[in-house]
Amino acid sequence: MSNYDVVDLIIAKRDGHRLTDDQIKWFIGTYAAGDVIADEQAAAMAMAIFFQGMENEELNVWTTAMIESGARLDLGNSGRPTVDKHSTGGVGDKITLILAPLVVACGVAVPQLSGRGLGHTGGTLDKLEAISGWQPFVDNESMRAQLRDVGGFIAGATSDLAPADRKMYRLRDVTGTVDSIPLIASSIMSKKIAEGAEGLVLDVKTGSGAFMQEFDQAVKLARTMVDIGNANGVNTRALVTNMDTVLGDAAGNAVEVQESLDVLAGGGPADTIEITLALAREMLDVAGIDIDPEPFLSDGSAMEVFEKMIAAQGGDLSVPLPVATERHIVTAERSGYLKRLDARGVGIAAWRLGAGRARQEDPVSPIAGVVCHAKEGAKLSEGDPILELHLDDVDRLPRALEALQGAIQIGDHPVEPSALILDRVV
Repeated sequence: MSNYDVVDLIIAKRDGHRLTDDQIKWFIGTYAAGDVIADEQAAAMAMAIFFQGMENEELNVWTTAMIESGARLDLGNSGRPTVDKHSTGGVGDKITLILAPLVVACGVAVPQLSGRGLGHTGGTLDKLEAISGWQPFVDNESMRAQLRDVGGFIAGATSDLAPADRKMYRLRDVTGTVDSIPLIASSIMSKKIAEGAEGLVLDVKTGSGAFMQEFDQAVKLARTMVDIGNANGVNTRALVTNMDTVLGDAAGNAVEVQESLDVLAGGGPADTIEITLALAREMLDVAGIDIDPEPFLSDGSAMEVFEKMIAAQGGDLSVPLPVATERHIVTAERSGYLKRLDARGVGIAAWRLGAGRARQEDPVSPIAGVVCHAKEGAKLSEGDPILELHLDDVDRLPRALEALQGAIQIGDHPVEPSALILDRVV
């Protein structure tokens, strides 16, 4: 591989030129190695990509170089088709906790590497850590054993998967270059492809509580990621789903685990069930399995798998989930119909209560969160409960209530809840 002057590459991309395959491989490999390319130069490249974008083939090479900067996870032979799922994140998005064991119960191996929350969107690992004893990080051999013996796992990603992306992401977070479709797509897909699953189903959220708030941009991101996955031999498809309001009835950590257990027991909110089943059907279709997943929720099969998955990583579901020491009810200021329950406002409230973090190293409270007593379309009388705020530090309450100003809108006329599934990209 040739050596290049990194400034020449930055200028080329700044001026809208396509980087050659060899230039991309050199840039990513050299930056990951930690020498020659300084952080400020990598940040300049990210900003150039932010403004100029990348051609499809250029982005595929960039993503492959990200993958090749580290190891690929060897999943071994589970005897089943392997399909993963990724969500771009939202408020109340506990779907992975239900979906993974459900799809395993249907005969698919699910290797699910997840992350922590940042800002108003929750993280799967933070939620599961509300379960007594559960450990998020397991070694590769344990992952393979659990995939073989239980059929799936939910775990934290190891540091050797796409390390170049980890370095680039830290820079993007502090340089205003997070909101770039090529950089988002390559970041997500480099890690997912490195996991080694045969198929991947993406849940791309759009709306006020989503990372990608505009529908057209969400579809573009979904299309970009699907194309990258398929170009790398991973059968990939995406659903674009609504994140204008809270998904389910809970946003937080322990409260979302409890809602997940309710769904796995055959109950739970209708919207949580709808999204779970839609994604399950896509994962089963990718795996070539033609069965209806819905009965596997009601007959206890998915719950049995979830219990095994949790126990395999040290978790004990017989220990009660932690509960809030303080609760505050937000009530309807007048009678009418709940016209809007803004996802971002509720998510920021949960974050300020302690359920989320501002920096990756910040701790989170397992009990903090928000429980919805009413959702969009509900008929309300003055004083009816709408939200229940869970917290263990009353000093956090005022700022959480500030986040809800304007998030709750009550109208005079009935409203229909918005559609949950907005598009499908294959």
